[in-house]
Amino acid sequence: MMQHDPRLRAAARAIYDACYPSDEWTPLSFIEAEKYATVQYRQAVDGARAARACFASMGEQLTLPVA
Repeated sequence: MMQHDPRLRAAARAIYDACYPSDEWTPLSFIEAEKYATVQYRQAVDGARAARACFASMGEQLTLPVA
């Protein structure tokens, strides 16, 4: 599912990077955590899904940051 929803994946990555900013929190990068479906990755995905549901219920859309 994550491969087919780039906005949800971007949100999960933002949550993962904010919650696990260094090797002290987790030794794996987001991509590695995604590959191995670590508990930290699954928590970030759950957070992204919850955020999507909150914004959807408010009638808003998540947008990607402009690089």
